[in-house]
Amino acid sequence: MMPRVSVVMPCFNAAASVGRAVRSVLGQTLDDWELVVVDDGSDDGSAEAAEAAADGDERVRVWRRDHEGVVGASNFGFGRARGELIARMDADDVSLPERLEKQVGLLDAAGDLGAVSCLTRFAGNEVEAGGYAHHVAWTNEAASAEEIALRRFVDLPVPHPTLMYRRELVERFGGYRDGGFPEDYEMVLRWLDGGVRIGRVAEVLYDWHDPPGRLSRTDERYAMMAFHETKAPYLARAIEAAGCGDRELWICGAGRPARKCARPLEAAWKPASGFIDADPAKVGRVIHGRVVVSAEDLPTAERAVIVSYVGTRGAGGRIRAQLCAAGRVEGVDFWLAA
Repeated sequence: MMPRVSVVMPCFNAAASVGRAVRSVLGQTLDDWELVVVDDGSDDGSAEAAEAAADGDERVRVWRRDHEGVVGASNFGFGRARGELIARMDADDVSLPERLEKQVGLLDAAGDLGAVSCLTRFAGNEVEAGGYAHHVAWTNEAASAEEIALRRFVDLPVPHPTLMYRRELVERFGGYRDGGFPEDYEMVLRWLDGGVRIGRVAEVLYDWHDPPGRLSRTDERYAMMAFHETKAPYLARAIEAAGCGDRELWICGAGRPARKCARPLEAAWKPASGFIDADPAKVGRVIHGRVVVSAEDLPTAERAVIVSYVGTRGAGGRIRAQLCAAGRVEGVDFWLAA
């Protein structure tokens, strides 16, 4: 009999933590699962640590393969997963006891959802890794499928290893793609672009650890510009799908960092017609033939789509509030992209 849930856990040189991760799956209140651990060519005994933690439980299957990277290991795991539902998990982290039960329950109750996440607890050092802790808190803010979809062009709005999804998503839209981009972000953007709705269990069900070797810290595929280049074509399509293809593009943020981040969208859709900035010293300037205006002198909604690339912490919320107060609709008249 096939398991209801397949937990796919890629693993590379995680001997110090994979046993803890495996034991967290063994401790789930839902029993109908299998765990597919894919050891991606580790040389530190990770596979042996996973097998020791499994302690003979036949629901845990450990596969060894040559090192290829997280994309190859994850797709290999997908191919070995037998469950109707697939739950992703990292070998550094911990699934709290009710994670699988609660996520299965939401997918069963909400047939319109293709995937679900949950609230996450940052298990790193909030003093030394305050930026990452802030990011985890940000991912917890979006409660509904609509909010998750709106936030997708800022960053990945749900922690990737917290996701559980119907296996048909992988069969229909494909798994991870390999390239110079964040593979998890691209996959979720592709699924959302295809109309997939992602929900969230409003309970903390996952401990997200922060090891110094985490790929998001060390791999150039997770650099800021890689994210902007990845999201640009999807954002362009979303603007078109919202019926705004004939409007001008105006960029919120006239400084050099914002202009740099906006370039992939300009290449994917159209050149910006102007910039919006809160700095009085910039207002009235002309940058490469485009004027800079203040937030009090915006082009009309009928004329322009505004995309914000202001990345200062807290700026997104303030910009959203200002534009909504002016009668503009997020996801139609404006988008946050930083």
